[in-house]
Amino acid sequence: MGYHQSSRRRTIHKQRKKMKGLLEDLKIIAIVSMAMVQQLYMCESGSSLHPVILIPGAGGNQLEARLTKDYKSSSVFCSRWNPIMKDTQGWFRLWFTPTVLLAPYTDCFARRMTLYYDRDSDDYRNAIGVQTRVNKFGSVRSLLYLDPNLKQITTYMAGLVDSLEAIGYVRDKTLFGAPYDFRYGLAPEGHPCAVGSKFLKDLKELVERASSSNGGKSVILVSHSLGGLFALQFLNRNPPSWRKHFIKHLVALSTPWGGSVEGMRTFASGNTLGVPLVNPLLVRTEQRSSESNLWLLPNPTIYDRKTPIVITQNSNYTVDEIPRFLKDIGFGEGVYPYESRIVPLMEQLQAPGVHLTCVIGGGVKTPETLSYGENGFDEQPEIGYGDGDGTVNTVSLRALERLWAKEKNQTLETIVLPGVSHKSILENRDALDAIINEISGINSMGCRHTRAVI
Repeated sequence: MGYHQSSRRRTIHKQRKKMKGLLEDLKIIAIVSMAMVQQLYMCESGSSLHPVILIPGAGGNQLEARLTKDYKSSSVFCSRWNPIMKDTQGWFRLWFTPTVLLAPYTDCFARRMTLYYDRDSDDYRNAIGVQTRVNKFGSVRSLLYLDPNLKQITTYMAGLVDSLEAIGYVRDKTLFGAPYDFRYGLAPEGHPCAVGSKFLKDLKELVERASSSNGGKSVILVSHSLGGLFALQFLNRNPPSWRKHFIKHLVALSTPWGGSVEGMRTFASGNTLGVPLVNPLLVRTEQRSSESNLWLLPNPTIYDRKTPIVITQNSNYTVDEIPRFLKDIGFGEGVYPYESRIVPLMEQLQAPGVHLTCVIGGGVKTPETLSYGENGFDEQPEIGYGDGDGTVNTVSLRALERLWAKEKNQTLETIVLPGVSHKSILENRDALDAIINEISGINSMGCRHTRAVI
C-alpha cells in the first residue's frame, strides 16, 4: 500500500512538473506571438516604413529666377520681356515654362540659363544679375510636374509619388524630395563647387532629419538619371559609419554611370530634350555652359576607347578625344574645366558599401554613333543606334556591374525592364510596379522574417 501511494505521489509530481513546464512554454509562446502580431501590425499599418528621399534627374527640377538691377539683357526684346507671373519678391519660373517654345523667348530663356566658368575662382556662376533657386527643397511637390499649370504634358514623378503613397508613404512625414539646380555639377577634392557642395550639405541634413523624425530609421534614397551620380558622390563623401547609420538602400533609376553618347550630340548640335518647336541651335550655347552636361559626356573608363563615337567628313572622335572634340565644335573654353574637374570626377565610381539596386530600361534604340555631313555641327547628325533606354547606352547603365565585380562589401542588383525608356521608367505601370516591389521588399525584410517564424 505504501509503495503504491509513493508511486502515485511521484507520478502526480511528475505530471505537475510537466504541466508547469508546459505552462511556461505556453507563456513564452504567447509572449513571442504577441510580439509577432505587434510586428505584423506595424508592417501592415506602414509604421515600419523607412523614409524615402527622391533625388530627381536633370530636367526634373523646377528652377526659379530673379533679375537684379545688375542684369543686362542681350537684346532689346529680352530687355522688355519680363515674366508676368512673379511673386512679391520678383521670383518667376525659369524651368519649365511654355515660353521656351517660342523662338524670341527661347533666346531670352537660354541666356538667363547660361552658366559661366570663372577660371580665377575655379567655379561656375550665373550670368551677372541673374539669381536662381530650386523650389521647396525637402518636399516632393516640385518633383511631381515640371510645370504644375500643365500637369498633363509635364508630368515627372507624380506617378511614382502616387505609387509610394499607395503603400503607406506620407508626404513630408515619410516621403521627401531633394531638388537641385541641375545646371551645376560637383567637383573633385581641391576644386571649389559652391552650388553643388551646398546641395550635398542640404541633402545630408534632410537625411538626418528624415531619420530622426521616423524613430531613427535609416533612409532609402531613390534617384533618377543624373540624380544617381549625385547620390553616389554623396554617399562616398560621407564617412562609412554615417552611411551605415543613416542609409538603408539606394535605388537608382536609369542612372548614366558612364555618361552617354547623347551627351556628345548635346554639345555638338544642341538637344531639345523632346521639347517640340524649339530650334536646338538656339539652346546649344546654354547647354554647353552647363557643368552637369560635361559630367554626362561618355566616360573614358566605361566606353570603348578605340571605337569612334562622332564621325565627320574631316575627323573622327573617340572618348579619349573629347578635349579635341570640344575645341573643334567651337567650345574650347570647356576643355580646361573638363580635364581638371570632370575627368577626375568620372573616375570616382567607388563602391560605397551601401545596398544598391539599379532599375534600368533596355531594348530601346539608343544613339551609339553620330555622323555629321558637310554642314558640320550646325545640323543634326545621322544616328547609328545600339542598345539602351533611348537616352543612356547599356554599357553606361550597367557599368557598375563590371567595376564592382570584385567588391566584397558591396551588394548590387540590376533589374532590367525591356522596352522601358529613360523617362517612361517613371510612368510605365510595369516599371512603377517593379520599383514599388523593390522598395516594399527593402521595407519588409523583417516582416517577411517574422511571417516565416510564425
